[in-house]
Amino acid sequence: MMFEIQRYNTTDQSAWDTFVPRGNNGTLFHLRAFLNYHPENRFTDHSLLIKKKGKLFSVFPAAEKKIGGTIHLVSHPGASVGSFVVPESLSIADSMALADCLVTYAKGCEFDRIRITLPPTLYQRRLSNYMDFAFFKQNFHYVKRDITSILFLEESLETTVEKFRSSHRRAVRKANEKGVLVRQSNDFDSFYRILEKNLNIRHGVTPTHSLEELKHIHELFPDKINLFAAYIDDTMVAGVVNFMVNNHVVLAFYISHDENYAEYRAVNLLFYSIFDWAVQAHFKIYDFGTFTVDEEPNMGLGRFKENFGASGIFRDTIELTIK
Repeated sequence: MMFEIQRYNTTDQSAWDTFVPRGNNGTLFHLRAFLNYHPENRFTDHSLLIKKKGKLFSVFPAAEKKIGGTIHLVSHPGASVGSFVVPESLSIADSMALADCLVTYAKGCEFDRIRITLPPTLYQRRLSNYMDFAFFKQNFHYVKRDITSILFLEESLETTVEKFRSSHRRAVRKANEKGVLVRQSNDFDSFYRILEKNLNIRHGVTPTHSLEELKHIHELFPDKINLFAAYIDDTMVAGVVNFMVNNHVVLAFYISHDENYAEYRAVNLLFYSIFDWAVQAHFKIYDFGTFTVDEEPNMGLGRFKENFGASGIFRDTIELTIK
């Protein structure tokens, strides 16, 4: 076989985390330092390292999951995206061999299914659908297709803002006129209170992370995670938690505002300020996150993001039934 595949061991962390940022599609979510913030007993880790001629060629963050009496090999549940991290020079032959290697390994371990959450294509440095094609040839099929809103950042804030609809530009001016101030903050406690209340009112759900987990992740990655907050006087009225998933993409992981201050249009000024920071930091893409729930679009949320100049691309989950 072209590749040698082995299960991840804690002694592999250094090699793994050195490899990920060098890959074509590696993200913050692929790093062991990120995945390991979860308590040890929360998931049964079954991540994989793939070597070619004795050298690390790819990594695959994954876990075992029991579902209705069957055992699945799934993209690591502690991350938003998964799949293979691959070299920028990945060939079609290596893509096909990687997919085949994974399926052969899963069969040998007697998994019933493989489920993979793919990173959006634009997270790659060099665009390629080789792995998508290789999975297709192994008879993987889509089980979930979400839409995430992507804004291409221009060379300057001014040219980026030209993409805004007139209503959003007016909202930015209104927020400034009403005295809304935006700054980076470490006050996750105040933001979390807004987030928790908003999610409960709108969707009847709780945040993905507890407050303690969010603070811990920020402590682990202070240069990769930030909170932009909007204030009226000394009161936080809105905030966005950004994850710098790699060197060219920023993801809005949490967006929330206090409904009592909606008239101030603080969220519009927040994103204006975030784009200013992101452009200066030489990021190329701003990912607003998904606006689909169970493959049903939230039309209002989608339109809000479109008004900044964003468009939609897929965030897909694929699956293969082995037996």
